[in-house]
Formats: sequence, structure tokens, C-alpha cells
Amino acid sequence: MKHQLLFVEDGIAIIRLKGELDHHATQTIRDEISQSLYRGTLRAIVWNLKELHFMDSAGIGLILGRMRDFVPSNGKTVILYPSETMKKIFQYSGLGSYVWQTTEEETIAELGGIFNGK
Repeated sequence: MKHQLLFVEDGIAIIRLKGELDHHATQTIRDEISQSLYRGTLRAIVWNLKELHFMDSAGIGLILGRMRDFVPSNGKTVILYPSETMKKIFQYSGLGSYVWQTTEEETIAELGGIFNGK
């Protein structure tokens, strides 16, 4: 599993997940994101799942955990491009409203940030 963590201006992070997201892969991602969350430098996380082929309960836990960490700062979470199966999982998990039907660029604009490349 490879992932890409991009920081956009104005405290927005884009996390592009690729391949499979399981228990082992989530720890690395959690550590990277948590450092920024605890420093108070993030105000939004955009999860791009376009190239993610598999996600188990650890992946849902990763996203939910970061949402909980965001509660004190009113941070926003957006999920982009989930597969049809993942979309159903998000719906059943109560996360359906976090799935947006926008591109990364449109999402960044909606969140009030400036997107500086891919």
C-alpha cells in the first residue's frame, strides 16, 4: 500500500490512498496525520480513495479516529472517489454525508484553500 500525503495551503491535507488499506498500513498514515493534528496545523483532511482497491475495518477506524481528533478544532473531513462497495460501507457507518461528488480541486475551493498542484 502506498499513499501520498499532500499539504495544501490553509491547513488542508489531501491523503491519496492506493492499493490496499489494512491494519498494517493504517499505523503509518495515522502517525503522519496525528503529528499535524496535534500541532494544530490542519483544519481539513480530504481522503482521496480513487486508487484504493481494498479497505478493511482498520481503514474505517483510521478515518473515524481522525474525525474524532478533529472535534475540538471543528476540523472538516471529506471523502472522495470511494468505490461502490466503500460508499455503502460509509453509508452504513453514518459517514455518507462526508462523501462528496467533487474533484480534489473543487473540494479545496469549497473548503477555502488554494490548490498548488498534484
